[in-house]
Amino acid sequence: MERESRETWAKRVEHWKDSGLTAKEYAAETGLKAPSLSWWKWRLASTATATTRATVRTARRTRRPEAPPPVTLVELPSATAAEPFEVLLSSSLRVRVPSTFDAGALRRLLDVLGARP
Repeated sequence: MERESRETWAKRVEHWKDSGLTAKEYAAETGLKAPSLSWWKWRLASTATATTRATVRTARRTRRPEAPPPVTLVELPSATAAEPFEVLLSSSLRVRVPSTFDAGALRRLLDVLGARP
């Protein structure tokens, strides 16, 4: 007796699922063995699950970290010129800036902080 291919059994199992019949009923109609149908259903499902897991593991290994969002400076009006303000970055870093800050130095600092992994 010649072994039948995986593709042949995949088609049989798919037709069985589509029929809505039990394995025993479908086997009786098609001349197949019910245990063989059940085994192939299990085998095809376990192989598909293993393939999905391997794909997810590979994707996790090759995933690149997302680029940090761009840093934009926004001038905020202040009630008191001497009052400091804070910048809260998306990474939960908080930068306290005095009212007499150097805009260039602050921009460089935020660029460095925004590029952190």
